[in-house]
Amino acid sequence: MKNDFSRRAFLKTASIAGLAIAASPTLVFGNPLKPSKVNVALIGTGLRGQNHLHNLLQRDDIEVSAICDVDGEMLGKALKMIREAGHREPATFTGSEYAYRDMLQLPDVQGVVISTPWLWHPIMAVDTMKAGKYAGVEVSAANTIEDCWDMVNASESSGSHCMILENVCYRRDIMAIHNMVKQGIFGELLHCHCGYQHDLREVLFNDGTQAYGGGVEFGEKGYSEARWRTEHYLKRNGDVYPTHGVGPIANMLDINRGNRFVSLTSTATKARGINNYIVEKGGADHPNARLEWKMGDIVTTTITTANGESIIVLHDTTLPRPYSLGFRVQGTKGLWMKDGNQIYIEGTSDPHRWEPSQPYIDKYDHPLWKTYENLAEGSGHGGMDFFVMNAFVESIKRGIAPPLDVYDAAAWSVITPLSERSIANSSEPQDFPDFTRGRWIKRKPVFGVSSSY
Repeated sequence: MKNDFSRRAFLKTASIAGLAIAASPTLVFGNPLKPSKVNVALIGTGLRGQNHLHNLLQRDDIEVSAICDVDGEMLGKALKMIREAGHREPATFTGSEYAYRDMLQLPDVQGVVISTPWLWHPIMAVDTMKAGKYAGVEVSAANTIEDCWDMVNASESSGSHCMILENVCYRRDIMAIHNMVKQGIFGELLHCHCGYQHDLREVLFNDGTQAYGGGVEFGEKGYSEARWRTEHYLKRNGDVYPTHGVGPIANMLDINRGNRFVSLTSTATKARGINNYIVEKGGADHPNARLEWKMGDIVTTTITTANGESIIVLHDTTLPRPYSLGFRVQGTKGLWMKDGNQIYIEGTSDPHRWEPSQPYIDKYDHPLWKTYENLAEGSGHGGMDFFVMNAFVESIKRGIAPPLDVYDAAAWSVITPLSERSIANSSEPQDFPDFTRGRWIKRKPVFGVSSSY
């Protein structure tokens, strides 16, 4: 309760301007802070949508004007949250998969947070931008190359903006490493690892009898993400969830801002994890045990960049393992590896010996986190959800592009269809589209640069 009060008090004051500037340096030269409230609507009020709603309800510069969901149960939970927070009842839209389009006609809505199944992300983001509103879209933002171009074209033709809500970019240790990269502690970057390594079997298969782990059902018989996410594993073979890993690395390498992804190759192992899980939990005679799952248990993608770096991205979600995004950042003067929390800096570390990385994380803690950690506390995912939503809201208030923009959404998300195409063609190299149409050469880095740098 005390934390909620302090966050509300903070957001009532002009000190939020400092946070906004730190989140995106373009604000230093942008429009002055506007004290008026921002009207935000939400499409999708499931578990992730409710998390975003919780964070929005803590702010006194936000009016939740409307919410939309085809799931009446989730919609009811969202309305209860709004009432309990003492906010005015929003307009509600339901009954049709396209009910959100009626919501987009509301003239007072300025920004829309999209937390729906993946296939809807690009469609809803495009419709939102065409309606003249800011789109905040959950990850991944798109599923096909055409989706990515549709989003870029909609932004450029409408003048509206899209922010990919990639919260891992704002993780505290990641921002500290980002800080070290920009200060040259690792020298010139050469090679990075990242990925999404997370045992999701209890998320992909459950019937709702427990929060997770309540059976081996999916689709119409499933609960929450098992209703839609699992279908991708049955029909696709590629890295379907690349942005948690590649987003932070792209920021460190200045992708779309002086650098860009050039090409990738992908490989996939055979698929065994899902079938083994179904047999263990539901028995060999369960109908789902007879399905042929297309997605390999481990998908490995190697990306090259215009400036000569290489990146390895892993997708590993259907085998028993601890959670890890597998970060490794390596340059001419040393490297950091998240697994093991190890670091080596030439001239500082004992020769050929790892050091614990935490003292460096503490020393190079990003100004955003050093200043606003109390406000971020309790916002979800270790506090990083506060920063990603704040960047979205502050961009709307100033009418400027967000720090993670539509070109980032396209470049990071297009890894999925390119990886599928590469795997289907014996790991054939695939070229990245240049979604900036050459503007990456002159665009300047913006993420994580505070007013003090």
